[in-house]
Amino acid sequence: MNPFPATFSDRPIYLLIFFFLVFISTVRSATELQILLDFKSQLSNPPSLSSWRTDTPLCNFSGISCNSAGSVTEIQLSNQNLAGPLPIDSLCNLPSLQTLSLGSNLLSGPLKPEINNCSRLQFLDLASNNLFGSVPDLSSLGLLQDLNLSCNVFSGSFPWNSLLNLTNLVALSLGDNPTLEKSGFPEEILQLKKLSWLYLTNSSLEGEIPRSIGNLTALVNLELSHNYFIGQIPSEILKLSELRQLELWGNQLSGRIPVGFGNLTELQFFDASKNYLEGDLEEIRSLSKIVSLQLFENGLSGEIPPEFGEFKELVNFSLYGNNLTGSLPEKIGSWSEFDFIDVSDNYLTGPIPPDMCKQGKMTALLLLGNNFSGGIPPSYAECKSLNRLRVNQNSLSGRVPDGIWGLPNVEIIDLTGNGFEGPVTSDISGAGKLAELYISNNRFSGEFPKEISRVPNLNLIVAGFNEFSGEIPWTIGELNSLARLLLQENKLSGGIPDSLASCAALHEINLAGNSLTGQIPESLGFLQTLNSLNLSSNQLSGEIPVSLSALKLSLLDLSDNQLSGSVPDSLSFGAYGDGFNGNPELCSSRIHYLRRCSSASQSHSGHLKTLISCFLAGSALLLVPFGCYIFIKRRRCDQSEQDRRVKDSWDLKSFRALNFTEQEILNSIKLENLIGKGGSGNVYKVILGNGKQLAVKHVWNSGPGEGKSTSAMLRRSRKMPEFDAEVATLSSIRHVNVVQLYCSITSEDSSLLVYEYLPNGSLWDRLHTCRKMDLDWGTRYEIALGAAKGLEYLHHGCERPVIHRDVKSSNILLDEFFKPRIADFGLAKIVQANPAGKDSTHVIAGTYGYIAPEYAYTYKVTEKSDVYSFGVVLMELVTGKRPIEPEFGENKDIVFWVSSQLISKESMLNLVDSHISSEVKEYAYKVLRIALLCTAKLPALRPSMRAVVQMLEDAGPNNLIAITIKDEKGNGGFEHRMETHKQCL
Repeated sequence: MNPFPATFSDRPIYLLIFFFLVFISTVRSATELQILLDFKSQLSNPPSLSSWRTDTPLCNFSGISCNSAGSVTEIQLSNQNLAGPLPIDSLCNLPSLQTLSLGSNLLSGPLKPEINNCSRLQFLDLASNNLFGSVPDLSSLGLLQDLNLSCNVFSGSFPWNSLLNLTNLVALSLGDNPTLEKSGFPEEILQLKKLSWLYLTNSSLEGEIPRSIGNLTALVNLELSHNYFIGQIPSEILKLSELRQLELWGNQLSGRIPVGFGNLTELQFFDASKNYLEGDLEEIRSLSKIVSLQLFENGLSGEIPPEFGEFKELVNFSLYGNNLTGSLPEKIGSWSEFDFIDVSDNYLTGPIPPDMCKQGKMTALLLLGNNFSGGIPPSYAECKSLNRLRVNQNSLSGRVPDGIWGLPNVEIIDLTGNGFEGPVTSDISGAGKLAELYISNNRFSGEFPKEISRVPNLNLIVAGFNEFSGEIPWTIGELNSLARLLLQENKLSGGIPDSLASCAALHEINLAGNSLTGQIPESLGFLQTLNSLNLSSNQLSGEIPVSLSALKLSLLDLSDNQLSGSVPDSLSFGAYGDGFNGNPELCSSRIHYLRRCSSASQSHSGHLKTLISCFLAGSALLLVPFGCYIFIKRRRCDQSEQDRRVKDSWDLKSFRALNFTEQEILNSIKLENLIGKGGSGNVYKVILGNGKQLAVKHVWNSGPGEGKSTSAMLRRSRKMPEFDAEVATLSSIRHVNVVQLYCSITSEDSSLLVYEYLPNGSLWDRLHTCRKMDLDWGTRYEIALGAAKGLEYLHHGCERPVIHRDVKSSNILLDEFFKPRIADFGLAKIVQANPAGKDSTHVIAGTYGYIAPEYAYTYKVTEKSDVYSFGVVLMELVTGKRPIEPEFGENKDIVFWVSSQLISKESMLNLVDSHISSEVKEYAYKVLRIALLCTAKLPALRPSMRAVVQMLEDAGPNNLIAITIKDEKGNGGFEHRMETHKQCL
């Protein structure tokens, strides 16, 4: 059909209108194309936008949808690793834009007021980025149906009033913005009658949950967890008949579960854990569609209703830390693909239900701290999916089903404190992932299986107070990861196997109260990490090996054996108490309760000593001429050094109560005690007479080779008051993650700084040197979080912020439990308060590979410079790489290397250290994303250390999934929580 009128004279007019419209459309498309290309240009290396080119129609751009007129209506770019500022002002110039989805990226900066120009928006998702500052007024977005600003670092007060205009909202997600200003529950939200999804978890809300919450009858999902709510759960919540998910965990709610709660028959996910709820569970017995029920750490009492055994959808069940009594319903967990149960720390009795792993999906059976009786049902021997089996501290008995020992995915078996009997069977060799074996305080018997050597990840064997007999298998030396071996109070015989020396990670051995014979192996002295050795109450004989003197033992107990000879002098001090008692043939010139060594007791070695003496005498005749020459050569130097020491005046300033003298420290500053060298001086290890270990840093004020010229003295007179003031400030720091400074001892030329001694060296040592260890993710995560808390304290907890200026893995020291301490404040600077807020300092500081990029052009160091350096440390922890590696390329560092892999989540997961098990790589990936935020090029885009600590805590295993890492109590949380929070990082 011809669209133009038949009249010839009218045709030019219509043609003109047609071509005008085409022209306008073309101009508009060109403008929108430029807006999108400008948006791309502001992002750093966005590989997901490779299709965004000038030679490609904009409607063919990835993530872009258009209407029939060719105008952009949707931008769908969630989870694309986009990094850079959020150019909301330009994007809002797209006239037809209805959907803007940029969630789960690395976008940063403020949310500008220009967001109100996006007046046609119906869907706005900016969640899980690093947006900060205050949220602007949103009144102009009246068409919005879905608003998601969760998981950012917004601060100040939220513009709740502007929500009154957003009457079309169906979904509102503002949770996980913990830096928002505290407020009561916003009444404005109660006017949004169409809401079906309300997510306000971790939003600094306080007061009571309003009763008018019941007016939001369309709600399907209500999440108010991790706030400061008090009072009772309002009964009006029962009006929300469509509710599928209700999360109230981590508040201060009290009282009983409301009467009639069972009328919420559509409820599938209910979590009110970590509150102060009381009363029984009767109101929940009708929730037949429940999938996940989490009520742990409350004050609930009474019995678990038998109806729970008929819940056919139940997958996750966690009620630990209450006062529940009675038994578990026999059929509980037998209907669906049951995942985990944790009812620990209650007063439950009766047998363990037999069919919770009936569908073969169960991962955790956590019943510890109750009074369950009977045995472990044989059905669990076939539960191949089981990851954690913890039934300790109950009244269980009988023989453990053989297959339990060899479950292929089990990581923890904890049967402690029951009445189990029988052997640990050889099929334990099939437990390829077993890391921790706790079976003490039972009646296990028979020989310890030699097949245990085939469990490569075994870290702990805690098997004391049983009835094991026979010899300790020599194959135990093949357990390279073994850290604790506790076999005390059994009936073991034979010798201590030499092969234990191959267990390089061992830090505790307890074989007390057995019938072991033979000598103490000399090779035990080669276990450099050994911290505790208890061999008491056996039948060991022979001399105490001198090699034990090389160990840094906090406990040594060799009492009540048949040892003989003299106690090595290096072991003869009070720290070991009565550890040598009950050995009549032992002697010592220092230990008061042992007889003194006589010449008769040493006669057996007299002949050997005579030979040695003759050899030394002959050698002396040959060396005398050479010695005289050396003596004459060095006499002047020695005399000069002696004169210098006599003349030097040392000044001791203590910052804590001291149990040592100045002279003890000075006498220990000698070559054989040197343990490290740094840019500002040497570090010595000092062992006091009471056995306490200290680290002493010797700092030369003017350089060890500089003479005492007038100019040098003047330089010192100018610098030392500043040094003293800085040390005095740092000495006031009291934080568990900052190394303790006990005192300073200063002279004219140098200063001694006396610190606590950290036996596990530095994080650098454990990641990159010959002291490298295959640290598991749990240990790495705790190091990261502890070090972050130390830096947070320096930046935010001191009267004036302290910038460390040299944060690196070699300045993070580890104690005997691998807890971190921030150390080496040689470059630290106290931030001076000034009205301009310029909290930077113009000094050359830091170590190559850790230095923030702004230093290259400003020479300024701020707290954000420490944040950058800490981000590099996080990358080291996750990847196992050094900051500078040849594989990164010339003039490239670890930050460049990691950033270049922002192609996909899979590519970033490939960066995770291969020594980190695949089951926990997801957590490592989240910490790697935090590291990327910390190492943003612009300091303003980096989070504060306070925000970093918050993000690390949120990324911890305990906050994200049911199966936690190294959780002694079995705290699970619940699995659905990962779906709610997984986008936050």
